[in-house]
Amino acid sequence: MLIGIDLGTTNSLVAYFTGDGTEIIPNRLGERLTPSVVSISEDGTVYVGKSGKERMLTKPDETVELFKRSMGTDREYNIHGKTYKAEDIASLVLRTLKEDAQNYLKTTIEEAVISVPAYFNNTQREATKKAGELAGLKVERIVSEPTAAAISYGLHKRTSNTKYLVFDLGGGTFDVSILEMNDTIMEVRAVAGDNFLGGEDFTDVLIRMFLNKYDIHDDDWDLKTINYVKKQAEKCKLGFSDSKVSTLKLRLNDTEYEYEIDIDEYERACQLLLSRIKKPIERSLKDAKVKLSDIDEVILVGGATKLSIVKKFVSKLFSRLPNVEINPDEVVARGVAIHAAMKERNEAIREIVLTDVCPFSLGTEVVPDGINKKDYGQFLPIIERNTVIPVSRTQTLYTATDGQERIRVRILQGESRIAKNNIFLGDICMKVPAKPAGAESVDVTYTYDVNSILEVVVKVNSTGKVKKMYIKKGTEEIEEKEIEQRFEELSFLKILPKDEEINKTVLFRAERLYEELLGEERHEMALHISAFENALETQDKQIVEEERKRITIYLDYIENSEN
Repeated sequence: MLIGIDLGTTNSLVAYFTGDGTEIIPNRLGERLTPSVVSISEDGTVYVGKSGKERMLTKPDETVELFKRSMGTDREYNIHGKTYKAEDIASLVLRTLKEDAQNYLKTTIEEAVISVPAYFNNTQREATKKAGELAGLKVERIVSEPTAAAISYGLHKRTSNTKYLVFDLGGGTFDVSILEMNDTIMEVRAVAGDNFLGGEDFTDVLIRMFLNKYDIHDDDWDLKTINYVKKQAEKCKLGFSDSKVSTLKLRLNDTEYEYEIDIDEYERACQLLLSRIKKPIERSLKDAKVKLSDIDEVILVGGATKLSIVKKFVSKLFSRLPNVEINPDEVVARGVAIHAAMKERNEAIREIVLTDVCPFSLGTEVVPDGINKKDYGQFLPIIERNTVIPVSRTQTLYTATDGQERIRVRILQGESRIAKNNIFLGDICMKVPAKPAGAESVDVTYTYDVNSILEVVVKVNSTGKVKKMYIKKGTEEIEEKEIEQRFEELSFLKILPKDEEINKTVLFRAERLYEELLGEERHEMALHISAFENALETQDKQIVEEERKRITIYLDYIENSEN
């Protein structure tokens, strides 16, 4: 069976398609959203999701969140002397989702379609695919989140010529995509975005407001304090969903703070973030050559779009109410599941042709006429951003100096005029006969397909010699041995079975609250924790369940009394 996975910055989901539609698969805790948080203990036990999120507040040095923002980069996370890249951490989330799906569907899962932000570059897409392979999944396709959202809304069933703008603001990334539906063809016209803008940034605004209000400096805060403050700020942000006033409650250095914030005040503080949202929208409209008035429907995607100031901003910008018929947290996962069904040629799904675009320009470095500085190369786009794929383009390049014996074609991705400011993907070096400048030339052909594989062919026109290179989603194709080796290195990590996961999550939650409490409440919490630990030691399932219910009621009472 082929499943669909939405690997999110804040939360991840897994879904599958049934004859009656899509279904979100609950995780081992019976919840639909799995927090994209991973915590690793010293003995190699992995806590993913809610248990990892609870553990993050007491063991921040052993926990990773927001790793999606670092996909495809060289950033490393050091835990207990071992280093992990973002794709390693992502693979642990994917492995957990895979196991949850197998337990729920009572079948072996080996294949998946995974979504990524439309504005992910090729390197980030390859890192996502690698994460799937490290989780033991064959990644059948990487699909852009806005395209998945459009499919989820049933736009693939409509036949009229209509244009849609998908506004996707998640926990850590922002995408805007313009799609057009023509009969059985859904075409992505343009994509733009910001991979460092999301709901987390709106939470950070509340923290800065609090710091300014009380003239507090966070320079000396440790990770534990930072995570605690972020958690309380997130609660305050969610409070605006049903009220125009929300309160940020904190206890720092034995001092209790209650900061009441008006939503208008909060909106003013978020103006810089809201202005950043405008730029990708304007860019996508310009690239797609459409006006705001040409857009037939605006679709909201991503948990951050639930924030009232974001809804208000979008409604004002587009002079209409956006479409939120489907839960913004689930819309991408449902669309990916439908895409997986299309991939399997499920008879319940109407056959449709999906076209996508190249999100970034692909080109090479050239030396402009009259420029002699060795380090001054300009970027020559060969395939420009938002070109519909598959596509093939050829550019002829000439020798720049007398007696030049080699032409080096540097394969680049990006939008900067200066070559060195773009992403280097690889290079091909060709020997050419030594002749006067401009007398020798090579034809450079870039071919980019629907699976984001770039083929580069360089041909020396005078000799006919040809060299070819494949760049698979941003990097030279990864050796299978490398995947196997990293798979083995990660195999020592143990993901807890369902019953242990539930108990550990409750225990981590209790320990986190113990650290937040003082006085008699702290003493009472310690007694509840001891009682639960004693129950766990009996290994009697009934005793454990009864004590777990008892402590959970108490934990709910404590947390509700704080709000």
